[in-house]
Amino acid sequence: MNGVAAVIFDCDGVMFESSGANIAYYNKILSHFSYPPVLPDDHERAHLCHTASSPDVLRGLMKQEDVAPALDFAAALDYREFIPQMTPEAHLKEALASLSRRYPLAVATNRGRSIEPILEHFNFRDFFSVIVTSHDVERPKPAPDMLLLAAEKLGVAPDACLFIGDSDLDRRAAEQAGIAFAGYGKQVESARPLTTHLDLLGYFDLI
Repeated sequence: MNGVAAVIFDCDGVMFESSGANIAYYNKILSHFSYPPVLPDDHERAHLCHTASSPDVLRGLMKQEDVAPALDFAAALDYREFIPQMTPEAHLKEALASLSRRYPLAVATNRGRSIEPILEHFNFRDFFSVIVTSHDVERPKPAPDMLLLAAEKLGVAPDACLFIGDSDLDRRAAEQAGIAFAGYGKQVESARPLTTHLDLLGYFDLI
């Protein structure tokens, strides 16, 4: 793809189908504080669990006075127990292997510490030279901070990066950062729509 010198990936919904794992994770927190669970057909709250940072998710699901204790409880959880419920998206490994031979790759995710064990579990960590999480910036997506930091760490100008996301939060972050955006899946509109990661390779004429 002309003008692109680096590629930045979102995690959930782009690299992995992780909605079940995320709901199970937040339901464990909710149960500890005697809140009812998020059900898969509760689309608004399930989508929140899938896209937002943990502080924003918990602020949306709990009373304000319970958020800080819930974040402390969440910090003690080991997300690795939920990783088996995650599934890599089709052709992801093929795309990462091909792209990483030609471009530096980064992850920019509203996740926190869980991203490292996830990438290691699926043997994807070595494809990425940069990982930026919600713990690395003051404002998570949809603020542009995370993408701008990823571009800085990659050593590439923002307008020479391509960000792949699956939500309106991702699209808004890319727009504010001045970074080209490719929308993965059906949940977000984009001038560069991707159905699978083979479409991404097609953009770069790698298939």
